[in-house]
Amino acid sequence: MSAPLLVTFVAGDTGVWRIERMISVVGQDLPSATYLSMHEHPSPPKADPVIWALRATTSNTRYTNHDEAKGLVARQEGLLRPQATRAALIPIRKSEAWWCLAQDERRAIFEEQSRHIAIGMEYLPPIARRLLHCRELGEPFDFLTWFEYAPEHAEAFEQLVRRLRETREWAFVDREIDIRLSRA
Repeated sequence: MSAPLLVTFVAGDTGVWRIERMISVVGQDLPSATYLSMHEHPSPPKADPVIWALRATTSNTRYTNHDEAKGLVARQEGLLRPQATRAALIPIRKSEAWWCLAQDERRAIFEEQSRHIAIGMEYLPPIARRLLHCRELGEPFDFLTWFEYAPEHAEAFEQLVRRLRETREWAFVDREIDIRLSRA
């Protein structure tokens, strides 16, 4: 595993991605913005004005066993594919009840009961994804989930999100914003 990479999502009046819609699924909204950029640098360039920014880091794979991690690496395609002109940023915060569970209890809910990894694998490789961690940074969310896909896979992405939100794991989500984007 390489060193963690700091990633910052900056919303403002300019950016690589046009925000098509931003819906608060659970909890408090984020302020409205028109564009979003993702910066993989310790200090993102200054956008003028910044409406909001969310920071997170890449990290080691969590809640996966060896075979699951190997399967994800084998099927996952990279980000920034030319045909992937649609994206979603979904910041998520889980409740204190989730974090009070032991690691093995969280794993049981995450995969054995909710099948989070198994469901996600069904949508690879057309839907590329990156999970970023921000709980340890003191950010307002625990995870930032980033997805990229081609327009013809938009309905598959909707199905993926619907299926995950129907799981037991999602009962522990107390803040979630669904931000849909198109390449500007």
